Amino acid sequence: MNNLLSTKPIPDRERLIMALDVPSVEEAKTIVGEIGDSISFYKVGLELFMSGGYFELIKWLNEKGKKVFVDLKFFDVPETVARAVRALNGKGIEFATVHGNDAIMKAAAREKGSVKILAVTVLTSLDRGDLDDLGFDCDVEKLVVSRARRALALGCDGVISSGLEVSVLRKEIDNKLLVISPGIRPVENRQEDDQKRVVTVSQAFLNGTDYIVVGRPIRDALNRRESAERVQRQIAEVFG
Repeated sequence: MNNLLSTKPIPDRERLIMALDVPSVEEAKTIVGEIGDSISFYKVGLELFMSGGYFELIKWLNEKGKKVFVDLKFFDVPETVARAVRALNGKGIEFATVHGNDAIMKAAAREKGSVKILAVTVLTSLDRGDLDDLGFDCDVEKLVVSRARRALALGCDGVISSGLEVSVLRKEIDNKLLVISPGIRPVENRQEDDQKRVVTVSQAFLNGTDYIVVGRPIRDALNRRESAERVQRQIAEVFG
Protein backbone atom coordinates (compact mmCIF):
# COMPACT_ATOMS: atom_id res chain seq x y z
CA MET A 1 0.00 0.00 0.00
CA ASN A 2 1.16 3.57 -0.66
CA ASN A 3 2.80 4.75 2.54
CA LEU A 4 1.27 8.23 2.19
CA LEU A 5 -2.31 6.93 2.00
CA SER A 6 -4.45 8.24 4.86
CA THR A 7 -4.95 5.78 7.70
CA LYS A 8 -7.29 7.98 9.71
CA PRO A 9 -10.55 6.23 10.69
CA ILE A 10 -12.70 8.02 8.12
CA PRO A 11 -15.37 6.05 6.23
CA ASP A 12 -14.32 5.97 2.59
CA ARG A 13 -17.55 7.53 1.33
CA GLU A 14 -17.20 10.46 3.76
CA ARG A 15 -13.85 11.38 2.20
CA LEU A 16 -15.74 13.08 -0.63
CA ILE A 17 -17.02 16.54 0.29
CA MET A 18 -19.16 18.30 -2.29
CA ALA A 19 -18.92 22.08 -2.59
CA LEU A 20 -22.41 23.55 -2.77
CA ASP A 21 -21.24 26.59 -4.72
CA VAL A 22 -24.65 27.78 -5.91
CA PRO A 23 -26.52 31.09 -5.58
CA SER A 24 -29.53 29.96 -3.56
CA VAL A 25 -30.58 27.64 -0.77
CA GLU A 26 -33.30 26.25 -3.02
CA GLU A 27 -30.77 25.19 -5.64
CA ALA A 28 -28.55 23.68 -2.95
CA LYS A 29 -31.44 21.60 -1.65
CA THR A 30 -32.29 20.45 -5.17
CA ILE A 31 -28.73 19.23 -5.71
CA VAL A 32 -28.64 17.41 -2.37
CA GLY A 33 -31.95 15.76 -3.21
CA GLU A 34 -30.71 14.63 -6.62
CA ILE A 35 -27.51 13.17 -5.19
CA GLY A 36 -29.23 11.37 -2.32
CA ASP A 37 -27.05 9.01 -0.31
CA SER A 38 -24.17 9.19 -2.79
CA ILE A 39 -22.67 12.05 -0.76
CA SER A 40 -22.90 12.60 2.98
CA PHE A 41 -20.60 15.62 3.45
CA TYR A 42 -21.20 19.11 2.04
CA LYS A 43 -19.23 22.36 1.98
CA VAL A 44 -21.24 25.58 2.22
CA GLY A 45 -19.36 28.76 1.40
CA LEU A 46 -19.56 32.47 0.89
CA GLU A 47 -21.96 32.47 -2.06
CA LEU A 48 -24.65 30.67 -0.06
CA PHE A 49 -23.87 32.77 3.01
CA MET A 50 -24.74 35.90 1.04
CA SER A 51 -27.96 34.42 -0.35
CA GLY A 52 -29.77 34.25 3.01
CA GLY A 53 -30.94 31.16 4.84
CA TYR A 54 -27.39 29.91 5.44
CA PHE A 55 -27.86 28.46 8.92
CA GLU A 56 -31.31 27.18 8.06
CA LEU A 57 -29.64 25.22 5.24
CA ILE A 58 -27.06 23.82 7.67
CA LYS A 59 -29.86 22.69 9.98
CA TRP A 60 -31.68 21.11 7.02
CA LEU A 61 -28.52 19.26 5.98
CA ASN A 62 -28.05 17.98 9.52
CA GLU A 63 -31.65 16.75 9.58
CA LYS A 64 -30.89 14.85 6.36
CA GLY A 65 -27.98 13.14 8.13
CA LYS A 66 -25.33 15.17 6.27
CA LYS A 67 -22.09 16.54 7.67
CA VAL A 68 -21.32 20.20 7.09
CA PHE A 69 -18.12 22.09 6.34
CA VAL A 70 -18.46 25.88 6.74
CA ASP A 71 -16.02 27.47 4.30
CA LEU A 72 -16.06 31.20 5.07
CA LYS A 73 -12.25 31.61 5.38
CA PHE A 74 -12.40 33.98 8.33
CA PHE A 75 -9.86 36.81 8.07
CA ASP A 76 -10.41 39.69 10.44
CA VAL A 77 -9.32 41.13 13.78
CA PRO A 78 -8.47 38.02 15.88
CA GLU A 79 -11.11 38.74 18.53
CA THR A 80 -13.76 39.11 15.83
CA VAL A 81 -12.71 35.75 14.36
CA ALA A 82 -12.83 34.18 17.83
CA ARG A 83 -16.40 35.40 18.33
CA ALA A 84 -17.43 34.18 14.87
CA VAL A 85 -16.01 30.72 15.53
CA ARG A 86 -17.68 30.61 18.96
CA ALA A 87 -21.02 31.32 17.24
CA LEU A 88 -20.60 28.18 15.10
CA ASN A 89 -20.65 25.86 18.10
CA GLY A 90 -23.79 23.82 18.60
CA LYS A 91 -24.90 24.23 14.98
CA GLY A 92 -23.93 20.80 13.65
CA ILE A 93 -20.76 21.98 11.92
CA GLU A 94 -17.77 19.66 11.43
CA PHE A 95 -15.18 21.98 9.85
CA ALA A 96 -14.65 25.73 9.51
CA THR A 97 -11.90 27.58 7.66
CA VAL A 98 -9.68 30.50 8.64
CA HIS A 99 -6.79 32.13 6.81
CA GLY A 100 -3.33 31.05 7.88
CA ASN A 101 -2.39 34.12 9.91
CA ASP A 102 -0.90 33.24 13.31
CA ALA A 103 -3.09 35.48 15.47
CA ILE A 104 -6.23 34.46 13.57
CA MET A 105 -5.45 30.73 13.81
CA LYS A 106 -4.72 31.02 17.53
CA ALA A 107 -7.94 32.94 18.21
CA ALA A 108 -10.04 30.48 16.20
CA ALA A 109 -8.47 27.44 17.90
CA ARG A 110 -9.18 28.95 21.32
CA GLU A 111 -12.92 29.12 20.64
CA LYS A 112 -13.41 26.10 18.38
CA GLY A 113 -15.28 23.85 20.79
CA SER A 114 -16.55 20.88 18.75
CA VAL A 115 -15.74 22.52 15.40
CA LYS A 116 -12.50 21.46 13.71
CA ILE A 117 -10.54 24.48 12.48
CA LEU A 118 -8.86 24.24 9.09
CA ALA A 119 -6.25 26.79 8.09
CA VAL A 120 -5.97 27.84 4.46
CA THR A 121 -2.38 27.44 3.29
CA VAL A 122 -2.32 28.68 -0.34
CA LEU A 123 -5.55 29.01 -2.32
CA THR A 124 -5.73 26.59 -5.23
CA SER A 125 -6.76 29.50 -7.47
CA LEU A 126 -3.25 30.98 -7.03
CA ASP A 127 -0.17 30.02 -9.00
CA ARG A 128 3.48 31.09 -8.83
CA GLY A 129 2.79 34.34 -10.67
CA ASP A 130 0.01 35.28 -8.23
CA LEU A 131 2.26 34.60 -5.23
CA ASP A 132 4.98 36.78 -6.77
CA ASP A 133 2.44 39.58 -7.10
CA LEU A 134 1.51 39.15 -3.42
CA GLY A 135 5.15 39.43 -2.37
CA PHE A 136 5.87 35.82 -1.41
CA ASP A 137 9.44 35.08 -2.50
CA CYS A 138 9.47 31.44 -1.33
CA ASP A 139 8.15 28.56 -3.41
CA VAL A 140 4.63 27.24 -2.93
CA GLU A 141 5.67 24.05 -1.13
CA LYS A 142 7.73 25.93 1.46
CA LEU A 143 4.87 28.35 2.10
CA VAL A 144 2.35 25.52 2.52
CA VAL A 145 4.61 23.58 4.90
CA SER A 146 5.40 26.70 6.93
CA ARG A 147 1.74 27.56 7.38
CA ALA A 148 0.82 23.97 8.20
CA ARG A 149 3.51 23.79 10.92
CA ARG A 150 2.18 26.97 12.50
CA ALA A 151 -1.43 25.78 12.21
CA LEU A 152 -0.60 22.61 14.11
CA ALA A 153 1.39 24.47 16.77
CA LEU A 154 -1.40 27.00 17.30
CA GLY A 155 -4.14 24.41 17.84
CA CYS A 156 -5.77 24.04 14.44
CA ASP A 157 -7.01 20.60 13.45
CA GLY A 158 -6.06 20.65 9.80
CA VAL A 159 -5.24 22.60 6.68
CA ILE A 160 -6.65 23.24 3.25
CA SER A 161 -3.98 22.31 0.73
CA SER A 162 -3.82 21.51 -2.95
CA GLY A 163 -3.21 17.83 -3.58
CA LEU A 164 0.00 18.90 -5.29
CA GLU A 165 1.60 19.78 -1.95
CA VAL A 166 0.08 17.08 0.25
CA SER A 167 2.93 14.59 -0.19
CA VAL A 168 5.41 17.17 1.07
CA LEU A 169 3.11 17.96 4.00
CA ARG A 170 2.87 14.29 4.93
CA LYS A 171 6.64 13.96 4.94
CA GLU A 172 7.22 17.15 6.92
CA ILE A 173 4.24 17.47 9.29
CA ASP A 174 2.72 15.26 11.96
CA ASN A 175 0.22 12.84 10.40
CA LYS A 176 -2.47 13.80 12.92
CA LEU A 177 -3.07 17.04 11.01
CA LEU A 178 -6.12 16.72 8.75
CA VAL A 179 -5.54 17.65 5.11
CA ILE A 180 -8.46 18.63 2.90
CA SER A 181 -7.76 19.15 -0.81
CA PRO A 182 -9.92 21.29 -3.11
CA GLY A 183 -9.21 21.81 -6.79
CA ILE A 184 -10.03 18.19 -7.63
CA ARG A 185 -10.74 17.40 -11.26
CA PRO A 186 -11.70 13.83 -12.24
CA VAL A 187 -10.52 14.59 -15.80
CA GLU A 188 -8.04 16.95 -17.42
CA ASN A 189 -8.57 20.53 -16.32
CA ARG A 190 -10.43 22.86 -18.69
CA GLN A 191 -8.67 25.97 -19.96
CA GLU A 192 -11.33 28.33 -18.61
CA ASP A 193 -11.26 26.89 -15.09
CA ASP A 194 -10.19 29.38 -12.39
CA GLN A 195 -8.60 26.60 -10.34
CA LYS A 196 -4.96 26.55 -11.38
CA ARG A 197 -3.29 24.00 -9.08
CA VAL A 198 -5.44 20.91 -9.54
CA VAL A 199 -5.07 17.13 -9.21
CA THR A 200 -7.18 14.07 -9.92
CA VAL A 201 -9.07 12.11 -7.27
CA SER A 202 -6.59 9.24 -7.08
CA GLN A 203 -3.56 11.52 -7.21
CA ALA A 204 -4.79 13.55 -4.22
CA PHE A 205 -5.30 10.47 -2.06
CA LEU A 206 -2.08 8.77 -3.15
CA ASN A 207 -0.31 11.99 -2.15
CA GLY A 208 -1.80 11.63 1.34
CA THR A 209 -4.90 13.84 1.58
CA ASP A 210 -7.69 12.85 4.00
CA TYR A 211 -10.63 14.47 2.21
CA ILE A 212 -11.23 15.93 -1.24
CA VAL A 213 -13.60 18.75 -2.14
CA VAL A 214 -15.32 18.44 -5.50
CA GLY A 215 -17.69 21.08 -6.84
CA ARG A 216 -18.20 21.80 -10.52
CA PRO A 217 -17.54 18.28 -11.88
CA ILE A 218 -20.58 17.09 -9.90
CA ARG A 219 -22.66 20.28 -9.85
CA ASP A 220 -22.48 20.76 -13.62
CA ALA A 221 -22.91 17.10 -14.58
CA LEU A 222 -25.98 15.98 -16.53
CA ASN A 223 -26.48 13.24 -13.93
CA ARG A 224 -25.20 14.51 -10.60
CA ARG A 225 -25.79 11.29 -8.70
CA GLU A 226 -23.87 9.23 -11.25
CA SER A 227 -21.06 11.77 -11.26
CA ALA A 228 -20.86 11.55 -7.46
CA GLU A 229 -20.84 7.76 -7.60
CA ARG A 230 -18.07 7.86 -10.22
CA VAL A 231 -15.89 9.81 -7.77
CA GLN A 232 -16.86 7.44 -4.96
CA ARG A 233 -15.74 4.50 -7.08
CA GLN A 234 -12.39 6.16 -7.69
CA ILE A 235 -11.97 6.62 -3.93
CA ALA A 236 -12.93 2.99 -3.28
CA GLU A 237 -10.34 1.84 -5.80
CA VAL A 238 -7.60 3.79 -4.02
CA PHE A 239 -8.50 2.49 -0.55
CA GLY A 240 -9.67 -0.96 -1.60
